[in-house]
Order: sequence, then C-alpha cells, then structure tokens
Amino acid sequence: MNYLAHLHLGGQTPSQLLGSLYGDFVKGLLPGRFPLDIEQAIRLHRRIDAFTDAHPVTKRAMGRFPAERRRYVGIVLDVFFDHCLARDWSQYSDVPLDAFTGKVYRVLANEPELPERLAMIAPRMAAHDWLGSYRDFEVVGDALAGIARRLSRPEGLAGAMQELQALYGPLSEDFSEFYPQLQAFAQAALAVDGRSSAG
Repeated sequence: MNYLAHLHLGGQTPSQLLGSLYGDFVKGLLPGRFPLDIEQAIRLHRRIDAFTDAHPVTKRAMGRFPAERRRYVGIVLDVFFDHCLARDWSQYSDVPLDAFTGKVYRVLANEPELPERLAMIAPRMAAHDWLGSYRDFEVVGDALAGIARRLSRPEGLAGAMQELQALYGPLSEDFSEFYPQLQAFAQAALAVDGRSSAG
C-alpha cells in the first residue's frame, strides 16, 4: 500500500501517523531508534505490506498485468489502490478526506526531526496536497512518473498508466474486495499493540 492507505490504517495519534509514513523511509532494525509508539507504527506498516503482498486478491490483481510488468506491478498497484481509497474515501472513513489530510500535514509540519528524505518532501506533499489529489486518476500518472525518475530502470513503468486505464474496472473491484480485509487486519493489530503498550 502507498502513503494514504498506510496513514489511514496505522492509527490516528500523531506518533502513529508519523510511524505510518516512516515505514517508507526507514529501513533496517528499529529497537532504540525511535520512541516506542513510533516504532510500533513502523512495525505495523511493515506487517501491512507483508499482508498485502501475500493476499490472494492482491496476487490476482497483479496477475491482470502483462508478464513483462511483473517486476514493477507492486509499485503500480500501490499507487492505484491509493487512488481507489481517495476516490471512495467516505466508504472507509467517517472523517472527510480534506480534514484527514490536513491533520497529517500539520503533524508533519510540527515534527522537527523527520527522516531525511521525508523531511525533504513533506513541504511539497502539503503544498500540493499529494494525499488528497490521489482521488484524481490523472495524478496516478504523475505519481508513477515521479517514482520512475528514482528507479535505476525508469522504463520499467513506461506504459503502466495505459494498462491501468484498461484494467480500471477489474482493479477497482479487487480493491473493494481487499481493503475491508486489510482494515480488519490493521485494526486487530492496533488493538494488540494498544494492549501491550498499556501492559
């Protein structure tokens, strides 16, 4: 899953929101590097990714793409699923999308020690409303183009937007089937983390 989904799934305290994003920017072992609540959110981020990668609906969605796309299809699907979440946000959250993203941007602005690459992009993320803009399908193409520029083989994402257009209906159905299961998984994990923190 991509930024918006991780933020939605990972808990709504400032520390949980930070850790949900840090999961894309922090690699390696965690103990002692962050406060416990942020560390727990990073661990949940990693568990959400593992659950997603192993899920049969995700595997089915990936199988819809041409074989030559397989190495990069996870990236494409992550971004597209964020589009589906933003597009259908009111089905999955009682908080309006703009209110949710505004809270995230405030939390980022108030944190003086963001991981280096996140510190670089956080102001742009807020200024251009990256999270809310995912509701527009055209933004998926912009996001994929930005990711391609950071890849060693940017041609790996060439043509992906055309494939998404052709697969828009089936992939949207995959998301609708998968995301409630992912929500249930994340909520159960948050409940366990909350009990262990309290204990």
